[in-house]
Amino acid sequence: MSELQQSLKRWKGKQDEMTGAYWRKTKEARRQATKQFKESKFLKKLEKQRAEQQKTEKDQEEKKEQKGRLPTVSVALPGSVLDNAQSPELRTYLAGQIARACTVFCVDEIVVFDEQGEDAKTVEGTFQGIGKKGHASVQLARILQYLECPQYLRKSFFPKHQDLQFAGLLNPLDSPHHMRIDEDSEYREGVVVDRPSKPKKGSFVNCGMRKEVQIDRQLQPGLRVTVQLHKSENPEAKNLKGTVVAPHVPRTESGLYWGYTVRLASCLSAVFTECPFEDGYDLTIGTSERGSNTDNTTLPSFRHMLVVFGGLQGLEASVDADENLKLTEPGVLFHHYLNTCPGQGSRTIRTEEAILITLSILRPKIDSALRRADSS
Repeated sequence: MSELQQSLKRWKGKQDEMTGAYWRKTKEARRQATKQFKESKFLKKLEKQRAEQQKTEKDQEEKKEQKGRLPTVSVALPGSVLDNAQSPELRTYLAGQIARACTVFCVDEIVVFDEQGEDAKTVEGTFQGIGKKGHASVQLARILQYLECPQYLRKSFFPKHQDLQFAGLLNPLDSPHHMRIDEDSEYREGVVVDRPSKPKKGSFVNCGMRKEVQIDRQLQPGLRVTVQLHKSENPEAKNLKGTVVAPHVPRTESGLYWGYTVRLASCLSAVFTECPFEDGYDLTIGTSERGSNTDNTTLPSFRHMLVVFGGLQGLEASVDADENLKLTEPGVLFHHYLNTCPGQGSRTIRTEEAILITLSILRPKIDSALRRADSS
C-alpha cells in the first residue's frame, strides 16, 4: 500500500471517528434538552396543581367563614304579659307561643324584664297567683328555659315544679339542637355524667345518643356542655370522642341556629345596662303603635340587635314605670321606634302576636343588613 493510500485511510478513520463523536455529542445534547423540557413541563404542571389546591383551600376557608353567623338578634319583653292569661294552662300556652315565635325567627337571646322593678335575677321562686304581683317574669323565664332545653336533658336540669305543671303539653320547638337519638350532627348538647374515667382522660357526657361521649377534659358532673363530635371515629367503639366548645360555636362557625339564652332584668333600663355583649347592643328597636311606619325603614349593619316589646299597656308604660329613665318620649331610647302593623284592625295587639308580626316584617330587612355587612 502506497503512502498516499495510507494517509487517505488514516484521514477517513479520523473523519469517521469525528463524525461518530459529533453524532454522539448531538444525541446526548438532544437527550439532555428533552429531559430538561420534561422536567420544566412537570414543574409547571406541579406549580399549577399547587396553585389550584391553594385556591381550593382558600375557597373552602372563605366558604367556611361565610357559613358562620356572627350577628345576634335579641328580644326583650315584660313578664307581665302573662297577666293577660286567665288560668295556669293559658299562661303556660302563652309562654309556649313566645318561645315558638322566637325560635322560628332564630332569636339568640330573650330578655324578660319586670315592669314593677322587682330585682329578680334567677328563676328561683314560685308564681303567687293570677292577678297578683311578682314572679310572672320568673315563671315565663322558667318555661322558656324548659322549652329551649333538648328533651333528653330536661330531667337533669328541671325537677318537678308548679310553674312547669302544663309545660309537657306545649308544642316542641324542634330547633336544630333538639337531636333525635340516631341523628348525625357535628355538634350536640349534653350533660356531664357522674362516671369515673381513667387518669388524664376526659369526663363522659350524655348527648342523647346510644353511646356516651368522652370529652377532652374533666368537668363537674351535672354541667350542661356543647360537644363537637369527632368525625373519624370507629362506630364500633365503646365510647365516642368529642371536644367541648363554647355554646356560640355552632352559630359562629357552622351557621346553625343553636337555641336562645334567657336573661332576667329587674327593669327596662337593666335590659341595656346588663347586656352580656362587651360593646352592648349597637342596634335597638322599640315597637309601638305610636312609632313610625316600618315600611320606610332601612336597617344598618349590626353586630347585636335588640327588639323591645311592651306589655299590656304598651312600651310607654314600661318606660314610665322605670325610675331610672327620666324620659317623656320613649322613642329617644331606641335607634328606631317602629309601628310594625300600621292600620291595625284591633284596638290592641297582644305581645305574642306583636313578636310574630314584627319579626316577620324585620326579617328581610335584617337579611339585607347582613348581606351589606358581608360585602363590605
